[in-house]
Amino acid sequence: MKELKKIRIGAGAGFSGDRLEPAEILARKGAINYLVLECLAERTIALAQKRKLADPSKGYDPLLERRMEILLPVIKEKGIRLITNMGAANAIAASQKIIDIAVRNNIRVKVAAVTGDDVLSRITGNETTLESGKPLSSFGKIISANAYLGADSILPALEAGADVVITGRVADPSLVVAPLMHEFGWTYEDTELIGKATVTGHLMECAGQVTGGYFADGVKKVVPGLEILGHPFADVYEDGTSVIGKVEGTGGLISLATVKEQLLYEVLNPHAYLTPDVSADFTSVSLNQISEDRVKVSGGGGSSKPDQLKVSVGYHAGFMGEGEILYAGTFAMERAEMAAGIISLRLKGAFPDNLRIDYIGRHSGHPGISQDHPASYEVRLRISGMADSADIAALIGEETEALYTNGPSGGGGVRKSVNEIIGVQSILMDRKSIHPSFSVFES
Repeated sequence: MKELKKIRIGAGAGFSGDRLEPAEILARKGAINYLVLECLAERTIALAQKRKLADPSKGYDPLLERRMEILLPVIKEKGIRLITNMGAANAIAASQKIIDIAVRNNIRVKVAAVTGDDVLSRITGNETTLESGKPLSSFGKIISANAYLGADSILPALEAGADVVITGRVADPSLVVAPLMHEFGWTYEDTELIGKATVTGHLMECAGQVTGGYFADGVKKVVPGLEILGHPFADVYEDGTSVIGKVEGTGGLISLATVKEQLLYEVLNPHAYLTPDVSADFTSVSLNQISEDRVKVSGGGGSSKPDQLKVSVGYHAGFMGEGEILYAGTFAMERAEMAAGIISLRLKGAFPDNLRIDYIGRHSGHPGISQDHPASYEVRLRISGMADSADIAALIGEETEALYTNGPSGGGGVRKSVNEIIGVQSILMDRKSIHPSFSVFES
């Protein structure tokens, strides 16, 4: 029987602030063909748009340079192709930065920047949001609008021979689906195969989650070596089956339980998990532990890709002011409650109904739980609230700091801050109106 072709894809990052070394370990020791870095979330790209507005040469992932300094020499040595959405709001500038790094290190590399996800200019404000059913115009000033592109936006860049493909907003599983379509010659007519590939992409998209990072609780779910947690790779075959594994000697665990948890992660409808590439069916997925830290994934499927693409819209939601102060010793809880009462009274004009009060160490994680508990010996009071201006938001921290000498007694360790808050809403847009393209840069 003819042996099935196999492609090995490594997941080097699962979010923007992820660790740097797992990707290098995959590249050096994982015998991978492709390395995927998934570093973009809804709020992440809105914040990237803010950085680009302040400086047109920015807007890409803050860790791009550090990651590429480490990875470029290795992927060129090993012949690995890298696909990442670290371009965020400025894939062109990100690509140029990668070329700068390559030239500085005497590395020849071809980089493709995928663009077309930015649809801000087409937003009217009349669009209905998926979360609330309200029009976009009922929210704050819109600062970004990025459509979730699919694997078809990446394929031309791979076909052009790019060593590195850097995108903006692309759906997470599509980063894995694209190289599989490219290598195996699949098309969007192969909906069953695209569905299976999306299952694998979904398992890989959060990197260390499937190797036990998000799974571990240290008691009932014990995972060894979390301090050296390995990120996963997937051996994907041309019939759509895959085997999830990790580099030998790295920490973590790949088991039926870790894979099942990630399979269900953020899945609202397992019969129709919608991506730009397919409506994937997770209900027929079969998992088998074939050896230590190896789980075979088979089954799954899909139907035609949707006619509309999801668009993530970022808007200015106001400013959050925060103040924290610690009380310790006898009557710590009573003094913290007294302090909260003082600030609430002093700020009731500026914040008539939206101050949040947390007693960290008592019930901040679960407000409203039973108060039948022993007296707290120490508690950290946190007060926060939203305002239209930074100056009003700052009053919370100012009043918290004033408690030092204005009572109650014994407060210490004050922290205060004001942060602009970016809200996120989602809409749908006709995919025929969105036209991805790519630009090539070479060192």
